[in-house]
Amino acid sequence: MNKTSPSGARDLLPRMSVRETLAVTAEVLAPTLAKGPIIRRPRAVGLAERLELDTRAVRRMQRLRDRYGSGPLLMRLPPGRQQALILDPEHVHRVLQGSPEPFSPASSEKRAALSHFEPQGVLVSRGGERADRRRFNERVLDSDRPHHRLAERFTAVVHEEAAGIRAAAGRAGELSWPVFAGGWFRLVRRIVFGDGAKGDTALTALINDLRSDGNWAFLKPQRRGVQRAFYRRLEGHLERAEPGSLAGVMAQTPTSSVTAPEQQVPQWLFAFDPAGMATFRALALLAAHREAAARAREEVRAEAGAEVPNLT
Repeated sequence: MNKTSPSGARDLLPRMSVRETLAVTAEVLAPTLAKGPIIRRPRAVGLAERLELDTRAVRRMQRLRDRYGSGPLLMRLPPGRQQALILDPEHVHRVLQGSPEPFSPASSEKRAALSHFEPQGVLVSRGGERADRRRFNERVLDSDRPHHRLAERFTAVVHEEAAGIRAAAGRAGELSWPVFAGGWFRLVRRIVFGDGAKGDTALTALINDLRSDGNWAFLKPQRRGVQRAFYRRLEGHLERAEPGSLAGVMAQTPTSSVTAPEQQVPQWLFAFDPAGMATFRALALLAAHREAAARAREEVRAEAGAEVPNLT
């Protein structure tokens, strides 16, 4: 996060030593960039797992917390830049609640990364444009409600696709990532665009290509042809405004001359990706710990009042 504050305020914060900065760069920042900040690189993630780089990163952060307390902690980065490293959960909440002012998410790195596929997205917008685009996002996504207005429809889609994933895993003899991801992103397309986009794997492939470009931020030129191909497919689905989808809600939501509604959608597609990874990893944990799976099954059954076959 960028903080627009007087230099005197920064002078009050503790600073890392050069040695600590190099250690954080090597053990925390470099592995994160290598794995892919916008879309994961499977080979890099696999290597990081084998080398237990996540464990090393956590231990490095714990050592900093033990030495400096709750922070924030300043680190010097070339060329002549300073970044504040947050070490305390309360500070995380403060930064999130203080966005976009005084803590701006529109850093130069993030703008460069997201410009590859959503240059007018709300996260990299400022001022009146950001306010307008955030209003649009919140209305479409029902941010002020405990459940989206289409929650019942979305739940039905989830159950249908979960059954499909389970059937495909049964045929393959295991629940692999390719099997899970195929069903997951089919679910995503149905929720965002409706059943008419169910089989449009080309749309998912195009945004993944652009997100891969985003991993390189400033270092890779934008591929205008790929961008145009992606937005042609995306806008075709939005024009259908299929009832029971977010596209249908978008068609009923007021916009202004600066809203750029189609440019807000890639972030939703983007956000479903880590949710899918977290779900798959949770399933892996449950598969490895049968007692935990049994307890989870009972808890979900008690709350939902129905059998949960995907936890058997």
